[in-house]
Amino acid sequence: MAGKRIDRINEQLRRELSQIVVGEVRDPRVGPLTVTRVTTAPDLTLAKVYVQLVGDDEERKETLAGLRAATPFIRTALGQRVPMRRVPELRFEPDRNLEHALRIEELLRDVEAGDEDREE
Repeated sequence: MAGKRIDRINEQLRRELSQIVVGEVRDPRVGPLTVTRVTTAPDLTLAKVYVQLVGDDEERKETLAGLRAATPFIRTALGQRVPMRRVPELRFEPDRNLEHALRIEELLRDVEAGDEDREE
């Protein structure tokens, strides 16, 4: 039962954080991004916010630095939108799932190309 509750909270936090980060954060370092998922600790004291970042490594680092600097503002805005006794501490992390998936596809293509070379 608690798992479903945490899942609902995670989804609500993801939706609200997406709106706050895209629409209200004014830090110029925060570039285009997507909040992909949120994982909250069972005691609701910590929420890891995974974001898909756009740009090269330097731009991604700047965006993360801007998000981390804007965390107090984001927590305050989140507290005004979500009825929780205590808003969890937010930790922004880059979501590397897409990069991993692309790397796996690349490796599979290489293996497939190697198999075709052997058959000829």
